[in-house]
Amino acid sequence: MSIEVIKQLPEDFQNINPHNLYLYVKAYLANQRAGTAHTKTRGEVSGGGKKPFRQKGLGRARQGSIRAPQFVGGGVAHGPRNERDWSQKLNKKQKRVALKYALNEKAENGKLFVVDSIKIESGKTKDATKWLKEINQRDYLIVVDEMDEKTFLAFRNIPNVYIITPEELNAYYASVFHSIIFDKAAYEKVIKG
Repeated sequence: MSIEVIKQLPEDFQNINPHNLYLYVKAYLANQRAGTAHTKTRGEVSGGGKKPFRQKGLGRARQGSIRAPQFVGGGVAHGPRNERDWSQKLNKKQKRVALKYALNEKAENGKLFVVDSIKIESGKTKDATKWLKEINQRDYLIVVDEMDEKTFLAFRNIPNVYIITPEELNAYYASVFHSIIFDKAAYEKVIKG
């Protein structure tokens, strides 16, 4: 296996404002939020129709329902509700520029690798681990041109390793992983855009 460390990407990958990557990551993480938080108020919690004890004569504070917020099992006062959509929009051009910046940053730090092909014929995690030891980095994003089932099975159980196709590659993945390993065909596809 020949490993090529990419130190410099084409000119259109350079001199990009890093703020684009910040905006992309912020939007990506915001778009992952479900926005389904919903706590029940005293009116939505079941039970509590009957007054717990009489109003006067016991020396205690008056109570109208055991489902009021001060009771265990009662409703929540001012809790989170699901009325918010967290998604943020980002232009296609900004997404492309953010990915270019993230890849260029990896290249400048010597964390971008290109190999002839990434195939684990046996489909065994042991063989995939041995293959990764030759590159010897902390965690890996592996980008293959065509996903082959045996290769996917070999890599999927290794911690801090994620295998994707060029279509799935985005600026968030490119920035969050320590090293990126491309096979030659996938690298050319990404560089051409």
